[in-house]
Amino acid sequence: MAEIIKMPRMSDTMEEGNIIAWHKKEGDKIAPGDLLAEIETDKATMDFESLWEGHLLHIAVKEGAVPVEAVIAVIGGKDEDWKAALQSAGVSSNGKTGPAEAPAATVNVTKTETAPVVAEAVAAGGGIRVKASPLAKSVAKEAGVDIAQVQGSGDHGRIIKRDIEAFLEKAPAPAIAAPAAEMPAVPAFTFAGEGDAFEDKPISQMRKTIARRLAESKFSAPHFYLTMEINMDKVVEVRPKLNELAAPVKISFNDIVVKAAAAALRKHPAVNTSWLGDKIRTNKHINIGVAVAVDEGLLVPVIRHADMKSLSHINLEVRALAEKARNRKLQPEEMTGNTFTISNLGMFGIEEFTGIINTPDACILAVGAIVQKPIVRDGAIVVGNMMKVTLSCDHRVVDGATGAQFLQTVKAILEEPIRLLV
Repeated sequence: MAEIIKMPRMSDTMEEGNIIAWHKKEGDKIAPGDLLAEIETDKATMDFESLWEGHLLHIAVKEGAVPVEAVIAVIGGKDEDWKAALQSAGVSSNGKTGPAEAPAATVNVTKTETAPVVAEAVAAGGGIRVKASPLAKSVAKEAGVDIAQVQGSGDHGRIIKRDIEAFLEKAPAPAIAAPAAEMPAVPAFTFAGEGDAFEDKPISQMRKTIARRLAESKFSAPHFYLTMEINMDKVVEVRPKLNELAAPVKISFNDIVVKAAAAALRKHPAVNTSWLGDKIRTNKHINIGVAVAVDEGLLVPVIRHADMKSLSHINLEVRALAEKARNRKLQPEEMTGNTFTISNLGMFGIEEFTGIINTPDACILAVGAIVQKPIVRDGAIVVGNMMKVTLSCDHRVVDGATGAQFLQTVKAILEEPIRLLV
């Protein structure tokens, strides 16, 4: 009996998947474990492997965005009637429910534009199709690179972002023209044509999900904000010594903040909670999500049991997960299970900001830059290394006093970092 293959839900927040490429063609024999297709979710590009045995009778959607649970293919016996199988399931030949419809229009890609969900870009001038990730195509387009000239290092020769970057590094510098003997006439200033006044960029699966989840969080959870300034003098003083002990690992200020927050959460379990509609869950494990900026938005890999890990362990794990995030290689299990989130914009010079809660967490800690400023110590004005943090709280779960006590503990730990060893 033919199996109707539907778009799987490959992450807890996935609403639709973007078919990048099929690795099998209609008529191919299929065995369990065979790689069928590459699917871009809201968080990563993942391999879709077969659980079925038979022949690939029909591909309903060659490429593009497909809602979860929509039909994408049919697998069955070599001579089985796949149309009858779809008809009996109330699905048309193009994978849509309901009566048969005309096939979807093919996306035509020209030299000057890139289809938003196509995995194979058409090379300039020859009609040759080149396999490339959506991110690689975007980078190549911005840099003016002919993607057909780039050698791919991804699976099956697929061009990925680092291939474009490597190509740009090796490209010869443009020749510098000799200065003109005379000052050229100033050309008349003209306005761009109406069509050149803006550029529309298709929304990626990741950006769609970020927009939906943040809107749900902001407009469903009643946020309130608590800001506290912390003297980081002793952290600044002790960090070089920690790096000597942890060499070759280089512990960052963010690693220390993660560890301090984890220790504070252990003392304030009411902050390590989740709102579940009809109940409040107090999480026994402390799993801290660390926001990582990527080209298409924001990903939040999770450091599990952060309170039980050393600073060097946290550093190595954050760096590894951040690298995977930037390469869109994070797996769903590496981005789920968070009980608290930290977002740090200090490295960009941002001194203070507020974050939107990363559901189902009850709180998110926004960390600003360490700034040298005059402070009063023992009646004298001295220079201090000061850092502001802001705790965004879901008022359905966390009250003002609870959030304030948590921040007091974070402050006490960071102002006396030896507490991390106790």
